Amino acid sequence: MGKLYIVPTPIGNLKDITLRALEVLKDVDIIACEDTRQTLKLLNHYDIKGKKLISYYQPREEEKIPLLLGLLKEGKDVALVSDAGTPGISDPGYRLVRACVEEGIEVESLPGATAFVPTLVGSGLPTDRFLFLGFPPKKGIEKFFKPYRGIDATFILYESPHRLLKTLEAVRDIFGNPPTVVAKELTKLHGEFIRGETTQEVIDFFRENPDKVRGEFVILFRPKVEEKEDIDLEGEIKRLKEQGMGAKEIYKTLRGRGIKVDRREVYKIYENLGG
Repeated sequence: MGKLYIVPTPIGNLKDITLRALEVLKDVDIIACEDTRQTLKLLNHYDIKGKKLISYYQPREEEKIPLLLGLLKEGKDVALVSDAGTPGISDPGYRLVRACVEEGIEVESLPGATAFVPTLVGSGLPTDRFLFLGFPPKKGIEKFFKPYRGIDATFILYESPHRLLKTLEAVRDIFGNPPTVVAKELTKLHGEFIRGETTQEVIDFFRENPDKVRGEFVILFRPKVEEKEDIDLEGEIKRLKEQGMGAKEIYKTLRGRGIKVDRREVYKIYENLGG
């Protein structure tokens, strides 16, 4: 029985690959690649020759899994790589790993490059708690973000150039214009961080510098979450009730503002306020 190796590859600078990753790429029988052309550039750079490459990308993952499982069962060692970064992190990989686990095939995951970790550490935003959301959907971004309102964490997104401003505008509107950082082309020659005390500051930067809206982006933001003890909860519920809101609407309004409240407590205070 062969072994599946998960091998991270550089996200921009070709030097950002571990010695162990190169050793595995030299030793395995087969390399499963998101794009064989991109992988060949890396292999040629490090003078790794004569490797059998199999294309393995998201639209055809299910189709290629039986082939790779068969090779592994024949005793072939397989390295899985994506175009850049760690396979499985917003890249193909999860389905093949799951299939190997189910078949009792050993999986070894190597540490290495992934875009969101160095971006988080270099952002200047808190790193105590973070939530990686990958690429937002092309449609329904408001619905996508809604369950995360009120969570006290630094959020991390990946985004493409043509959707960058739309996503930043959604962050501004849904999360209350929080401190925001955008990293572009990390580890490459023209890589940089754009930091703002608010999301709007970052939006303004890209609107004033449209030539910067190129490459690959990581978006980070940290919403301010109000603890319920920081506000006069009874007073706030009374004020909203006087505006004609019912208990359910008040609860949703408070949660939408990022205020951590218990539904039962809101209803109890509402009822105790009387008519």
